[in-house]
Amino acid sequence: MEITPGPLSIKQLARTRAPDPETMATAKKFEEMFLAQTVDEMLKNVDTGSFGGGHAEETWRSFLARAFAEQISDQGSTGIAESVARAIGAYGDAGPEDTGRGDAT
Repeated sequence: MEITPGPLSIKQLARTRAPDPETMATAKKFEEMFLAQTVDEMLKNVDTGSFGGGHAEETWRSFLARAFAEQISDQGSTGIAESVARAIGAYGDAGPEDTGRGDAT
């Protein structure tokens, strides 16, 4: 069995140009949202001792998760935004015949 790369293969992603600022901003927002959800799930399992628990913790945990996510994203260490931006760029670079969409209308 032979697996052939699809229209948006890694090879095409590697050939794409640097993302424009608008695409990079969108990718960064996606990264922050993804990280916020990930950190929020992780915080659900953290023992907060005698100060934790209750409705207030559940209410404010998402704000703390979002703050952590923004800090992690600002460090640029995950590479999520760059990968998403390259994928968006590759999709934009692919013509209608490459994506199976038919005509561009």
